[in-house]
Amino acid sequence: MIPFVHEIDPAYGRAVGLTPLVRRVTAENPGPFTYLGTGTYIVGRGQVAVIDPGPDLPAHLDALLHALKGETVAAILTTHTHSDHSPLSHALAERTGKPPVYGRIDPMVGSSEAASDTAFRPDIEVADGQRVAGRGWTLEAVATPGHASNHVCYALLEENLLFSGDHVMGWSTTVVSPPDGDMSDYYASLAKVEARDFSMLIPTHGPPVTAVRPFLAAYRTHRLDRERQILAELQAGPRRIIEMVPVMYAAVDPRLHPAAARSVLAHLIHLERSGLVVAVGETGPDSVFRLA
Repeated sequence: MIPFVHEIDPAYGRAVGLTPLVRRVTAENPGPFTYLGTGTYIVGRGQVAVIDPGPDLPAHLDALLHALKGETVAAILTTHTHSDHSPLSHALAERTGKPPVYGRIDPMVGSSEAASDTAFRPDIEVADGQRVAGRGWTLEAVATPGHASNHVCYALLEENLLFSGDHVMGWSTTVVSPPDGDMSDYYASLAKVEARDFSMLIPTHGPPVTAVRPFLAAYRTHRLDRERQILAELQAGPRRIIEMVPVMYAAVDPRLHPAAARSVLAHLIHLERSGLVVAVGETGPDSVFRLA
């Protein structure tokens, strides 16, 4: 079982200190995919970086400007281009001296479970391993495709922590939605994060994860358990995803079942690549699947 972490008060609109170098301002956009809202992170003191400015909400922009008063924004970084992460990037840059915006363009607009920010264009297309530094802080880009093909986490080297975006969230598993989301990539990205042995993960939604090793191990086990569930379903005969999801996700909020169906499809594509499952006809959300 994943040792999920939760919180009660998101302190909307206020800057909350999490570590000596990190503050969070949470946007008031709660929902089934955003939990209590999008956390925008301010890194450093005096000269700062901002990670995931969040949705295009005037109140959130005002809260960020208030939190940043008297400071210089050296860089704005986005983890990916879903509409709860990147839309405010350039508006914030315009109001804070036009610092460069880092991120990656979404190559498959509209393909994921959350609407994409189709207008987003970074000033700098961030590369894996690229570093962005300021006074007292260094951020290293860690490419982590899986949830989205353009997903990037950022390691804060001075505190050995990772801003994990939607790649790893403390309150829930992340949705992997084909064709932009890819389960094979997700497993590889998860292993990449595990190998870094971070002391803390700070997701864009929800509180930090401090017991990192057991949490990531449980995250991986959960994914493998889903694969075992799928194989068990197919042992009883060919199935469509729509038939499997209510059984596999019986304890999950039904509002999330459509997103769960996308993750099941991602697992099936991965299992098909592994030679364990085949689709009858073309592989897709409405296909009939059977054991190989």
